[in-house]
Amino acid sequence: MSSFNASRRAGAQARSGRVRAGNVAVRLGIALRDARRNAGLTQDGVAERAGLSQGHVSHLERGRGRTASIETWAMVAAAVGEQLVGFLERAPGADVPRDIEHLRRQGALISIAAPGGWRAPPELRLAQDAPWSRSIDVALVRRATAEAVVVEIWNWFEDVGGALRALDGKVAALRDHLDPSVEWTLRGLFIVRDTRRNRQLVTELGPIFAARFPGNAGAWLRALTDPAERLPDGDGLLWSNRTGSALKASRLRG
Repeated sequence: MSSFNASRRAGAQARSGRVRAGNVAVRLGIALRDARRNAGLTQDGVAERAGLSQGHVSHLERGRGRTASIETWAMVAAAVGEQLVGFLERAPGADVPRDIEHLRRQGALISIAAPGGWRAPPELRLAQDAPWSRSIDVALVRRATAEAVVVEIWNWFEDVGGALRALDGKVAALRDHLDPSVEWTLRGLFIVRDTRRNRQLVTELGPIFAARFPGNAGAWLRALTDPAERLPDGDGLLWSNRTGSALKASRLRG
């Protein structure tokens, strides 16, 4: 019986490993496509540099490179001007910080919201006793109108349900952090990197996102940039463009 259980566990672990490898392949495909476009290259151009076929490069970009070798990923990384370590994980020692895309969007949001009268401390640390409350990506605070926003920036969703639950916890934690003598209006805002994979996910889970983020996206953009515009009645979701320099309205469909 113990041998059977051990074999079953090993099988489950192997299946879990394949699923994770598939998820990594999708992430790498998105990274390859984005890096190629940033370099101004076509798939044919990358294929020629890497010694592969255009079809192979397309296969990788579509997230189907789970069984591709390290050598293959090294060749396409070099073809788009990336170090392999940085390309795979944005790990320490690469040309840029591993969280560079996240940081770019934080910086862009702070700049975008400044004309609207918002002060925006990034990575605001909150309560220690709740896992979801360790820090907020960007906390927007507009004291003139007693408004505050918990902004969470997503390049990639790993657990949508967990992300939604964490937002509620962080909004509650920010309320406890602010001046208790003021009657604050608090909202939550997701800023999501505009990639094909994220678009597909938000479309597929449209009813969930629409119910959770009922705030009008156009009104959210106005409230961020115009000090005379108050926050919408509901939480919001905005798209961040490929470079992270601009925000775009979402059109969620329930």
